[in-house]
Formats: sequence, structure tokens, C-alpha cells
Amino acid sequence: MPPNHFFSHADTLWAAHPSLAALALHARGLRPDTMAPAAQIAELHDRARARLGIAQEGEFPEIQAWRRAFARMGLKPTQYRCAAESLLRRFRKDDALPALHPLVDACNAASLAFAIPIAVFDLAQVSGSLQVRPALGNEQYLAFGGEAEQPESGEVIFADADGHAHARRWCHRQSARSTIQPGTAQVLIVAEAMHDGAPQDLELLRQVLGELLGALGATVVDARHLGREAPLLPLALG
Repeated sequence: MPPNHFFSHADTLWAAHPSLAALALHARGLRPDTMAPAAQIAELHDRARARLGIAQEGEFPEIQAWRRAFARMGLKPTQYRCAAESLLRRFRKDDALPALHPLVDACNAASLAFAIPIAVFDLAQVSGSLQVRPALGNEQYLAFGGEAEQPESGEVIFADADGHAHARRWCHRQSARSTIQPGTAQVLIVAEAMHDGAPQDLELLRQVLGELLGALGATVVDARHLGREAPLLPLALG
């Protein structure tokens, strides 16, 4: 049977942010005993380290594009940073990131190297389809401290069919509800960019993510570049 669940962006977002480019991958087969691909992660860290040795993350065109997008949404860019900028700031200061989960560590390393925010969702915790859209104001977000929050109407969120907000302020912060756990087997990975050359960089990132997932023993079910004319990634769950 064809899939009846999808990942997508609302058309209003494509209209408001015409430079937006997105990559979405659906993968399955993660195993709890898989080790992180240390050599590949180290190489990606080295790429980020070399770039940060030339300029700080706030000067990167990838980050500047997201700062402009946040400003258009009425958010102070240095208060609410995209996830890639937050990772780069931490990495610049500590020269390392904490180990969380092999897949998360791999995707964080790729995010550092490309300066592009990457979200990873446990699809078992997502109800139905998942869409990046303005909040209605009645959705629920689960913070990492366990608190339930309600995004403001119009705030860009990742929302599922049951009104769970899996990320707030677009690519600023994910919810604890669908974070990757030791038993996670099936995931959705989303990367979004708005800088010049974003589609080409996302294609290179697709290749890197495919290699990382392969090293983790996972299978990519589907991977697509999304745009206003082709905004959907079908989620064939099983």
C-alpha cells in the first residue's frame, strides 16, 4: 500500500522564505549495539575546526542566512540561534561535543562541518504526518526538563497529526518527545538551508549522511530534496 504519512513544509513557508532548500531522509535498521563511526566523525570535526580557525560561526554565510530568516520571523538572532550555530559555538569553545547517541553524534558532526542545522526524529514517537508550519497556538511541546510548553500562534514548529510540536522556533530547538533513544529503529533526518549554493551543499550532505547511516548499519528508505514544487517525503513506515 502507498504511504499515507508524509514529511513536508507548509506552502506559506516556501512563499515567505523563497531561498529555503531542504533535504529529508527516512532511514531504518538502527541497532542499539552499533558503535559511532569514529573516524568519519573525527574527519567532520576537523573540517569544522579548520573553518572556525579562519572565522567565527557568525560570519559563515550559512549561519548569516538563518540569522536573517530568524529576524524576519521577529526573533532576535543572537537570542534564538539555529541549531547549527549553537553547535558551532559550543564546539569552538570546547573543541568537542558530548557523546549522546551514535546517530546523533554523527549528524551533529555533519552539521558542524556543513554549518547546516540537522534534525533527527524517532519516527515511533511521531503521530502521523510531520509538517513544518506556523503554530495554531494549541500544540504541545515537551521540553528536555519535562515541562510542557505551548508555542505561540504563528511560531514556526515541526507539528505532527496529534498537535505535538517536535521542534520550536523552526530549527532552534527540538522536543524531548522524539529524541533518539537506544531502542530507536526508524528515523527521519531533516536538513534545511537558505544560503547561496544551498541545494549543492545539501546534495553533498546527502552523500555524507548516507555514508554515516551505512556505517551505522542503517538503510536509507528514501532521500529527497524538497522544494515548493515537490514538498513531500513519503514515510513508508514498517
